[in-house]
Amino acid sequence: MRNKNTLRGKVAIVGIGQSPSGRVPGRSPLDLTADASLKALADAGMDKSQLDGVLTGNAYASSFHRFSVALSEYLNIQPSYSNTLQVSGATAGAAVNTAAAAICSGLADTVLVACGDSLLTGMTPDLAIRAMTESRDQQYEMPFGIPVANTFAMTAHRHMKEFGTTSEQMAQVAVTFRQHASRTPGAQKTDLISIDDVLASKMVSSPYRKLDCSLISDGAAALILTSAEKAYEYNQEPIFILGGGEYYSHEHIFLMPNLTETGAVQSAQKAYQMAGVSPLDIDVAGIYDCFTGTVLMMLEDLGFCKKGEAGPFVEAGEITYGGCIPTNTHGGMLSYAHPGIPAAWFHFTEVVRQLRGNCGERQVKDAEVGLVHTLGAGFSTHATTVLGKGSTL
Repeated sequence: MRNKNTLRGKVAIVGIGQSPSGRVPGRSPLDLTADASLKALADAGMDKSQLDGVLTGNAYASSFHRFSVALSEYLNIQPSYSNTLQVSGATAGAAVNTAAAAICSGLADTVLVACGDSLLTGMTPDLAIRAMTESRDQQYEMPFGIPVANTFAMTAHRHMKEFGTTSEQMAQVAVTFRQHASRTPGAQKTDLISIDDVLASKMVSSPYRKLDCSLISDGAAALILTSAEKAYEYNQEPIFILGGGEYYSHEHIFLMPNLTETGAVQSAQKAYQMAGVSPLDIDVAGIYDCFTGTVLMMLEDLGFCKKGEAGPFVEAGEITYGGCIPTNTHGGMLSYAHPGIPAAWFHFTEVVRQLRGNCGERQVKDAEVGLVHTLGAGFSTHATTVLGKGSTL
């Protein structure tokens, strides 16, 4: 009998879908999200009438404040459970956790979790950056020049000072993920880069240069979640939610408790405990990679290496094939796509594909347990989800 106080094994992802990503002109966020949603339905072999829940994130290039309701109308469905979530970059993980909780509680049976945006062609680059930046506090942060990039840059500087982390070690993250993207159909950037290329790119916010920073993109992705009891009724091998955890430590960067340790420690501990696993059990990871240094801090806080050791860990090749934890095997936000809030949905679709064994030449051998960690707002918001094949239950 399953523990009533845990999500473990009670809910599964049975369908995934993605729209084209990168530069996709002439298509609205709603159209892109509907495209991904219909592909997720087709992947599951499910009719849209079987959906009774819809969860989305918001879209900066869309005028719809109730995006989940607009998506339902666009798809011509009338769900009994719906919400548009916004916890910045952590929204994808929070949406998956929330959908699983809704299914466990009986609020819904089958939930579409989808998000899309058109930051690249639906807005100018300046407007896209401004849209994300204006969510920062207008009284205490913006007047002092602390938009999103600067908040993450501050934490990278502190990590360099405290632990001796180098720009070359951060650049290795970008180089590795570009190698992964070169194997991934549909990736926005596939031309290989070197550490020297990263260090020679334009300075954005010290220590971050252009190639240390994630892309600006269009795109959408969708997941379909249903109960374990129904999970084997559909086309694909179900991938189960083993554990989830979230943590919200601050709103303003100057109130961040520790600039080199984040709420990922707490969200991951809760997810691991619920799943009954440790970091050593994770075969493949999707880690939010808005900046290269972000990945280093998350590798430490998620328990894949000790605090201060992520630089040498990455240098040693531990986040690619043959390493301890192959990470962002699709290329991540640094090379695959970053359409804003939807970006981390692609981390979920990639980890699901890896656990299904459907990744071809980029397949991680014998992957059975995966982790997705999403975060946002200067490390303010964190959501961790552990996924596994049925054989892991």
